[in-house]
Amino acid sequence: MRTKRYCRVILTAAGVFLLGAGSLLAQVGRPETTPRGADEGDGPYDRLILRGVTIIDGTGAPPQGPVDIVIEGDRIVSVNTVGFPGLDISEDRRPDVEIEDDPGANVHEVDLSGHFVMPGFVDMHAHTGGLPKAPQPEYVYKLWMAHGITTSRGVGHGPMMWSLEEKAKAARNEIVAPRMYTYVRPGEAWGQGLVHSPETAREWVRWAAAQEVDGQKIDGLKLGSYDPPIMEALIDEARQHGLGTVAHLGQMGVGRMTALDAAEIGLDMMTHYYGLFESMLSDYSVQDWPLDYNYQNEQHRFGNVARLWDQVDGPGSESWNALQERFLELGFGIDPTMTIYEASRDVMAARNADWHEEYTLPSQWDFYQASRAAHGSYWFYWGTEEEVAWRNFYKVWMQFLNEFKNRGGRVTTGSDSGFIYKLYGFDYIREFELLREAGFHPVEVIRSATLHGAQELNDPKGLPPDFGMIRPGLKADFVVVEENPLQNLKVLYGNGALKLNDETGETERVGGIKYTIKDGIIYDAQRMLADVREMVRAAKAQLATEDDD
Repeated sequence: MRTKRYCRVILTAAGVFLLGAGSLLAQVGRPETTPRGADEGDGPYDRLILRGVTIIDGTGAPPQGPVDIVIEGDRIVSVNTVGFPGLDISEDRRPDVEIEDDPGANVHEVDLSGHFVMPGFVDMHAHTGGLPKAPQPEYVYKLWMAHGITTSRGVGHGPMMWSLEEKAKAARNEIVAPRMYTYVRPGEAWGQGLVHSPETAREWVRWAAAQEVDGQKIDGLKLGSYDPPIMEALIDEARQHGLGTVAHLGQMGVGRMTALDAAEIGLDMMTHYYGLFESMLSDYSVQDWPLDYNYQNEQHRFGNVARLWDQVDGPGSESWNALQERFLELGFGIDPTMTIYEASRDVMAARNADWHEEYTLPSQWDFYQASRAAHGSYWFYWGTEEEVAWRNFYKVWMQFLNEFKNRGGRVTTGSDSGFIYKLYGFDYIREFELLREAGFHPVEVIRSATLHGAQELNDPKGLPPDFGMIRPGLKADFVVVEENPLQNLKVLYGNGALKLNDETGETERVGGIKYTIKDGIIYDAQRMLADVREMVRAAKAQLATEDDD
């Protein structure tokens, strides 16, 4: 593919940010989202019945089926047991709940005998991206929806006011897109200068709450991050207004604000791993940085963070156990996003993932390549030593997450795709496999992707989850797949899983999500993927034409 770097430099009073093509702020003017076509998505119906499915309900319960799921509009009405596996019940299946007969009602039934149905997935760390010349944001939305993501937490999806407009369109189902929760960075779109004191922090939160954002993403991208008094004011004021808080506790600030420190002042959730290991350091109060380290050199940044794996009081130590217990006492959540850093432990595997050819836009592919000017493109001279450190880091990180989950902690699924060879949708599913590698039971993986995300998003508002489980009264959001995802999570990838057909002797692909249902509207997941393939084909054809010129 032709290499053409899309990036820009943004100067602020706080320093210099290099934001590449995958960044939410790389494009100030955003394209108009393609409206949902008349032939995109069936429904919602007055009554929709999904017949004969096996449900994995999102709560941690084992699969159950066959059942019929009855939906009215965008809500689940009932979930009815209709027999036993292998028993022919096709002649007399009726919902347990009689619905008032209406000759004019729009009723639709879908026979999904043998299919598996889960609640819609929740991506807790989403960016819509900002690639110039790309058919954004339809490209990203359809990759999300085709992988069962019916709810996304944008941190942020894009510029604040644009994101709020997209959120409203998605809520009205005017576009093919997940339900959106809008978390924004402090000071964004405010127009009254930097958040530089506890007083301005509170003023900004009050202003943002009036704009009806859902929460704050407090990150460490600024040089120096936020001082602790400002962090405390941001978090306290957000809580008073029912806004959620999540933080990327950047390395420029963890010397004064570890994950434990942030949890103590009321932060709801951390994303990534920053500040977690620093809460358990053994020999120093800071990481044992190489003395030639420079944070703005991204190979230094990402090459050294994994060296923390043996600088902490490790598994079973007093500080390890005390940290988990304190997180539990404070109700602190973790959204690890292991998928986004996975290339660091095996860059060749990430670079050669078998979906890139058909589903990755040329501009996105260019952005992934080594560059000192683009965030996350840090392959300046990536080698075995870096990858070994990252593999060791993942072992310790995964053990912490699994033990925290086993003690009752909330671990959610997020992707942060658009960087580091990670593609929207596909690499959200990869997070499932990484949680499984960490020791989560497949049912626990599905719970992290559904109920736990829904709880985290609704808790700040003091509300029970409105989705994330298959229960009467909740939103009709579902993922429908023909194969059992608990036996092989790979069947949730858009291009499915490879399987030998013993009758033909040929290897073929099975799986891929069949339907994504959001708000009672049935979307053909494979059709959405076909749309994405066409976008990629057209973009490559355009590049070929430009090269010929």
